Amino acid sequence: MTPDALIFDAVRTPRGRGKPGGALHEVKPIQLVAGLMQALVERNPVDTAAIDDVVLGCVSAIGDQGGDVAKIASLYAGWDTDVAGVTLNRFCASGAEAVNLAAMKVRSGWEDLVVAGGFECMSRVPILSDGGPWALDPETNDRTGFMPQGIGADLIATLGGFTREELDAYAAASHHKAAAAWQRGAFGRSVLPVLDATGQTILAQDETIRPDTDVAGLAGLKPSFANLGGMGFNDVARAKYPEVAQIEHCHHAGNSSGLADGAALVLVGNEAQAKRWGWQPRARVVSTAVVGSEPTIMLTGPAPAARKALARAGLNAQDIDLWEINEAFASVVLRCQQELDIDPARVNVNGGAIAMGHPLGATGAMLIGTVLDELEARQQRYGLVCMCVGGGMGIATLIERLEG
Repeated sequence: MTPDALIFDAVRTPRGRGKPGGALHEVKPIQLVAGLMQALVERNPVDTAAIDDVVLGCVSAIGDQGGDVAKIASLYAGWDTDVAGVTLNRFCASGAEAVNLAAMKVRSGWEDLVVAGGFECMSRVPILSDGGPWALDPETNDRTGFMPQGIGADLIATLGGFTREELDAYAAASHHKAAAAWQRGAFGRSVLPVLDATGQTILAQDETIRPDTDVAGLAGLKPSFANLGGMGFNDVARAKYPEVAQIEHCHHAGNSSGLADGAALVLVGNEAQAKRWGWQPRARVVSTAVVGSEPTIMLTGPAPAARKALARAGLNAQDIDLWEINEAFASVVLRCQQELDIDPARVNVNGGAIAMGHPLGATGAMLIGTVLDELEARQQRYGLVCMCVGGGMGIATLIERLEG
């Protein structure tokens, strides 16, 4: 019989502003990860030699983030040398992919206990620092129909008829929901403060939430991607979507995800490990999915990935109690809600990356912990995390609450 992939715990750091002035800029990525590793085994006492693998996502794995941090952080944290580690990159879905891969390892029966998650310190290793032909080589750009993600988000808004005011209203609501979630302690089980060497708190809460955000204030922000569009990328979009006469550039810093620093870990194992260590499983991974999507618009993958995961589970969108659709851009969430006919009251109920930031390699794992905590708080059953992904992909993780 195929073993279930059980989630025993999920922890994360607060998200810091992903610029040199951010609160977590002074903290090395390996310290963020190792701190969570130490906390995870304190919360879930275990002989770390029993951990088969550590799987971590990171998008820009160079410099402070290079050299397979998954393995080195386990040594830094004082874990047994028998623990293996791998760092992977599925762009901004890397943290979700790490958890999904851990679930697959356990479901295969070849591994029993895996720690998975991700990290990204964008204040120390800026986005695109790792280079690569897809974004930086003009010949590859031309051959693959590349556009910057922000123009893809504007194209989604144009095709869907989402207005600037609707996007700004969604963004303001994200801040309001995140602030309310912190106030009522919704993140209290999973978010662990980052401490310095003397035990003093560096950051205890997500740094970028602005409770006073409103549509009137956001209306004064200039579109972020109009100039890029005028440099030729609007023409790339219109060549792929000739029905669009003009792209409405309506995304800006206030209705798009912010750069962030942070890390997250999820403890995944089988029933034998639950019995061995006396743990109570909190959830099981029901199904996962990845899809490719049209690469020019790039950001339309969440809905087809969710459909694929739902089909594998024998469920439909209306069976899902809570959704976490990553707020890469406001239009991405609005389109996914529309495609799947999801009640907005079930989506991102504690805010999202527009308010709290998007530490690329960590976000997917963070969202899995967030939806699990909220399922427990509401005593609901199913949660689904889905994300758009660079290069034209989508990813989904469907979990079922078991206790709490």
